[in-house]
Amino acid sequence: MQRPGPFSTLYGRVLAPLPGRAGGAASVGSGNSWATPGFHVQLPERMLSVLCGSTDSTRPSITGRSASSVFPAPSTMSKAEEAKRLAGRAAVENHVRNNQVLGIGSGSTVVHAVQRIAERVKQENLNLVCIPTSFQARQLILQYGLTLSDLDQHPEIDLAIDGADEVDADLNLIKGGGGCLTQEKIVAGYANCFIVIADFRKDSKNLGDQWHKGIPIEVIPMAYVPVSRAVTRKFGGVIELRMAINKAGPVVTDNGNFILDWKFDQVHKWNEVNTTIKMIPGVVDTGLFINMAERVYFGMQDGSVSMREKPFC
Repeated sequence: MQRPGPFSTLYGRVLAPLPGRAGGAASVGSGNSWATPGFHVQLPERMLSVLCGSTDSTRPSITGRSASSVFPAPSTMSKAEEAKRLAGRAAVENHVRNNQVLGIGSGSTVVHAVQRIAERVKQENLNLVCIPTSFQARQLILQYGLTLSDLDQHPEIDLAIDGADEVDADLNLIKGGGGCLTQEKIVAGYANCFIVIADFRKDSKNLGDQWHKGIPIEVIPMAYVPVSRAVTRKFGGVIELRMAINKAGPVVTDNGNFILDWKFDQVHKWNEVNTTIKMIPGVVDTGLFINMAERVYFGMQDGSVSMREKPFC
């Protein structure tokens, strides 16, 4: 009998591995599989490229003309990936210091930040401790040889770095497209400084201008129907239960909960909306990060990095 894959069953999606360490997970370049005792997952090359971009460091950059002939993709996508890299590296260069406790966010943009953190640890012999915001973040920390810890041992975080699905003019965020919103908000909330990294596509005047997949709401599974009704009755719009791609049924978060995606139909006072939704019985948290980000780095199409911060920073 085939054993169900824990990544698809527990987390609702398959996470592509990063280059492994000796004694750790298998390297992507050596077969695209995990060397986890008890099970084996073989990921198609196309899936790996979708989830984490190029999986082989020997491949040419997607940003050049010659690369586009190897990987036929829209030029905006290759520029976006390079923009993520630039934003991630800029944040690490400007904010990571020796003897810090770092909160490590989730998603594709954070991968670039973790890569640069690992480089600086090796080059400068930095003493850093990393707190993950998800299973993916935990794997990133381990596979890049960084020191893993948790909030039990380090309840106060010096710096948290994370991505965003959208950033408005007031630095309010929509997060949770990858399903990690609750742990991301916990880590960001206990950080002395919360820095966001994103590419140019995530920069908006108002929430919803660019991001059209809705605001994620993590809910206790038994309550997803009444929560859906309560939100739409109060604020309008449409709510959808997020369905998994590589398993039958809904996405299940790292916390064992469901995710509702609320597609709102007007601009709201987001602080009030966030507070009201969180008070609905059955809601764990929302993907609205209000007045939390202190600075945002946007990688731009022209290869520059744009920085925005709160007036009080």
